[in-house]
Amino acid sequence: MTALRFLRHLAVSTCLLLGVASLGAAENWPQFRGPAGDGHGVATGLPVKFGETEQVKWKTAIHGKAWSSPVIWGGQVWLTTATEDGTQLGVVCVDKDSGKVLRDDVLFRVAAPQFCHKFNSYASPTPVIEEGRIYVTFGSPGTACLDTKTGAKLWERTDFVCNHYRGAGSSPIVWGDLLIMNFDGSDAQFVVALDKKTGKTVWQTPRSIDFQDLGADGKPKDEGDYRKAFSTPHVFEQGGTATLVSSGAKAHYGYDPKTGKELWRFEERGNHSAATRPVAGFGMVFIPVGYSQGQVIALKLGGSGLLGAESLAWRLKKSAPNKPSLLLVDELLYAINDGGIATCMDAKTGEVVWTQRIGGNFSAAPIYADGRIYACNEEGKVTALATGREFKVLGESQFDAGFMASPAVSGKALFLRTKTHLYRIGE
Repeated sequence: MTALRFLRHLAVSTCLLLGVASLGAAENWPQFRGPAGDGHGVATGLPVKFGETEQVKWKTAIHGKAWSSPVIWGGQVWLTTATEDGTQLGVVCVDKDSGKVLRDDVLFRVAAPQFCHKFNSYASPTPVIEEGRIYVTFGSPGTACLDTKTGAKLWERTDFVCNHYRGAGSSPIVWGDLLIMNFDGSDAQFVVALDKKTGKTVWQTPRSIDFQDLGADGKPKDEGDYRKAFSTPHVFEQGGTATLVSSGAKAHYGYDPKTGKELWRFEERGNHSAATRPVAGFGMVFIPVGYSQGQVIALKLGGSGLLGAESLAWRLKKSAPNKPSLLLVDELLYAINDGGIATCMDAKTGEVVWTQRIGGNFSAAPIYADGRIYACNEEGKVTALATGREFKVLGESQFDAGFMASPAVSGKALFLRTKTHLYRIGE
C-alpha cells in the first residue's frame, strides 16, 4: 500500500469509527439526564404529538412503585422498581425493540424498611449503565453492580448508614473508574466514591457543616426536613480542572472528584432539601437551591473556601423549581417549576425572557432532544416546547397514568415511564 493510499484508508477508517461512536452516543441513554447528565439527547425524527394509543410502538407494564428513570444501552432498557412497602428492591430489563421483559430480579430484601413519604418511592434513584455493567442504588438499603448480559451481581454494598427520612432520591454518577453518590439524611450527610470495578470505598467525605434550625423556643425544629437532600452530583471540567458539584442540605459544595477534598462551599440557610442535578455553562453552575424560598442561583466557578456574595452571578427569586432540573440550550436557561410554570432566562444575566403556565404539577426533569423540549407532568401530559426567545407549544400528548420519572431518548424514539408502564414512542 502506498503512503497516499494508506493515508486515504486511515481517513476513511477514522470517519467510520467516528460515525460508529456518534451512532452509539445517539443510541445510549446511560444515566439520569442522559449522556452528559444535562438533559440533552442526540436524536432526530422524534414526534411532537403522540399519546396513549398514538405513535406507541410498545407498552410494557412495570410492577411496583418506583420513580427512577429508564437507562438504555444497546438493545436493553433498564429500570429499578420496589414494592410499595419497600421490602423488595429490584430491577427490570426490557428489550428495546419489542418491549419484552428480559429480566425481573429482586436484588435486596429489607426486613424493616425506613419510612418513605407517600409522594416518594423506595426506588427513586436512577441507575448508571455502561458496556457490560449497570450500577444500581436504593440509598442506604443497598447498592449493587450487575452484569448486564447475565444479571449476575458482581458486588454489593449494604453498609452505608443514612436515614433518608422521606426516602432516597439521589442518583449515582460514574466519573472515570469512580461511582459517586450523595447521602444526605437526618442522621448523616456525606459524599462517597466507590471503585466501580470492586465496590470498595475510594474516598468518603462528610459534609463540612450540619445545619440545625432553631425555633422561637431555642430548640431545634424538625431536624430531618432541614438536614436531608435528594440531589444528584455532577462533575464539570473548566480549564483542565474537574470539580464535583454536589448540593446538600442548605449548602452547595465543590469537591475534587479524585480525592473528595472540599474545594468550596456556598451556604443557603434559607432553603433546604435540594433535589436537582446542576447544569453549567459560561463559567457558572446553575442550581435550584431547594425548598422554602424556591430560587435558582448562578455561581461563578473557580472559587475556593467559603464563597461569599461576590461568587453569586445572579439569582432568580420567582417561579423556580424545587424538583425538576434545569435545561441549558445555547445561551438560554429553561426551568419548569413544580406548579407547571415554564420560565426562559438569559443564562449569562438571569434576565427573564418569558414565563408561561403549561399546566399540571411537575416532578420529572425536562429533556432537550431534536431541537425541542419535552416536559412530562404528574397528570400524564407531555408538552413539547420550542426553544428560543418566543414561547411556543409544539404539541401536547396525554397518557393514562402520570409521570414522576424523567424521559429518555434513543435513536428516533422516546422512552417514557409513567407510574404504571414503560412506553416506546416513535420509530
